[in-house]
Amino acid sequence: MKKRIFGNWKMNGSLAANAALVDALAQGVHVGACEIAVCAPAPYLAQLQSLLDGSSIAIGAQDVSAHADGAFTGEISAAMLRDFGVRYVLVGHSERRQYHAESDELVARKAQAALVCGITPVVCVGETLAQREAGETEAVVRRQLAAVVQVNGHCLSEIVLAYEPVWAIGTGRTATPEQAQAVHAVLRAQLLAATTSAGRIPILYGGSMNAANAAELLAQPDIDGGLVGGASLKAADFLRIVACAQ
Repeated sequence: MKKRIFGNWKMNGSLAANAALVDALAQGVHVGACEIAVCAPAPYLAQLQSLLDGSSIAIGAQDVSAHADGAFTGEISAAMLRDFGVRYVLVGHSERRQYHAESDELVARKAQAALVCGITPVVCVGETLAQREAGETEAVVRRQLAAVVQVNGHCLSEIVLAYEPVWAIGTGRTATPEQAQAVHAVLRAQLLAATTSAGRIPILYGGSMNAANAAELLAQPDIDGGLVGGASLKAADFLRIVACAQ
């Protein structure tokens, strides 16, 4: 399976900064090395569509509505994202779950909405520090994934899964390769129980992956790539991570 390295810019960027970053990435990326995507704030998707025209770098969005259309002010539908060439969309990111109270069921419906429009949802799961210290890691990630399986089981092989331990996002802390692999193995087993196509479903690691730890994390048998936060805003760092995935 080809490795995947996806950048999540979060709420960062400007027209000028985006142009400089994408130009540096485009010059440094070797076609076919691995699957690369950048997930940008919605206002910049049109800019990315123009900047990445003909590029091997895919466009990702950071969220999508569970609704197809209607009176949902401020929401963005999957069909709208598709109009801007979006190939991937994050659903259930820990920050959406924490700050916007998104439930497992809502995340599952958002994944479904993306799939209906031919966009690949990157389904994020992960536990807080309190949950890890209470020994609840496996139960939490299995519950989060189970909701997505229940709603999307018929096309589960079309998703990308991302494990992002909440305690290792933006904190400078990261799970050890062994800790990350252990959770990825749990998720892989759950996928295998749900579909015969589980081997085709990439599971990315999303807990402060950076240029220094990427190689060791990506060497683990069930880690198929990375969902990169802060390091994705620095072209040199992001390209070093991409190089580790080749």
